[in-house]
Amino acid sequence: MDYKTSGVDIEAGREFVSEIQQAVEGTHTSNVIEGIGGFGGLFRIPIDSFKKPVLVSGTDGVGTKLELAQSKNFHFEVGIDLVAMCMNDIITSGAKPLFFLDYIATGKLDKKQLLRVVQGISHGCGENNCSLLGGETAEMPGFYSKNKYDLAGFCVGIVDEDKLINGKKVSENDLIIALKSNGVHSNGFSLVRKIIQNNNQIDKEFEKFSHLNFYNELLKPTKIYNNVINQMLSENIEIKAMSHITGGGIPENLPRCMPSDFIPYINTSSWEIPTLFKFLKEKGSIPEKDFWNTFNLGVGFCLIIDKQFKDAILSICKDHKIDSWEIGKIVRKNDSKISKFLPEILT
Repeated sequence: MDYKTSGVDIEAGREFVSEIQQAVEGTHTSNVIEGIGGFGGLFRIPIDSFKKPVLVSGTDGVGTKLELAQSKNFHFEVGIDLVAMCMNDIITSGAKPLFFLDYIATGKLDKKQLLRVVQGISHGCGENNCSLLGGETAEMPGFYSKNKYDLAGFCVGIVDEDKLINGKKVSENDLIIALKSNGVHSNGFSLVRKIIQNNNQIDKEFEKFSHLNFYNELLKPTKIYNNVINQMLSENIEIKAMSHITGGGIPENLPRCMPSDFIPYINTSSWEIPTLFKFLKEKGSIPEKDFWNTFNLGVGFCLIIDKQFKDAILSICKDHKIDSWEIGKIVRKNDSKISKFLPEILT
């Protein structure tokens, strides 16, 4: 018995690396010394542009969105999701992405499917001046089923130490600016999949309800906010804190980016929760608290700023075709009106 008989096709793996090479190398900046093919990717750190350079790293996956995306052939889109989930995390520190690595694990290498995934990853990186430096594709028969794959991503960025954004400057009455999400993004899909299982005509019902294709709306890739944030920082707009709204929604993610003696006070009438979320809530009979703590509800990213920068930020977002608005403000935790951040006290 040889290795191929056991389920691992080394030759197919070599062919796959050759097929993805063009997409991968298309993302390379001048700082890449050596990319795929070697044992390690080599990247020249542009330290001349920084006084005290700090590397910022992040790792994430796409979660159970993969299950649904694979069944509907949204392979390119989950590649973008993978980049977004990692990159949106590291830019909250003010970092500029440098390079990205991916890990793909599958029961059987389907070159056509996984080429689309890598093309999606390359697209996400290339649009944000981030080099796809390398990765690993593991064929694991018996561990994963033949038609399934899992993804993990790793992103490294750089920022000057004196320009780190860490929330320490957040103060009372600072404004919270919301940047619109592209939909559900990559969180809450275990609940979404359960709702779909319990409503076998859900796609037709949604299309009748909204005149939109259910799966096209549901599986839109996660928005990457790097370029719009990078422009703000390059124009010397002071951002005191940033939050990537992922699992846990606004209630869990927004308080993470500020000192513990402050709390975000959100005006929920400042935006209309998108139709898809309201539809999922109705079809799944989701309690209000779980609704807020599971989904982004149309808010993909938040900034905390002094009010003097509001107009400039809204203008830059408009230039990038990203809807943005003032969603709330920062208050002290001991404010007599607020004791905790939960949906039932939002006004």
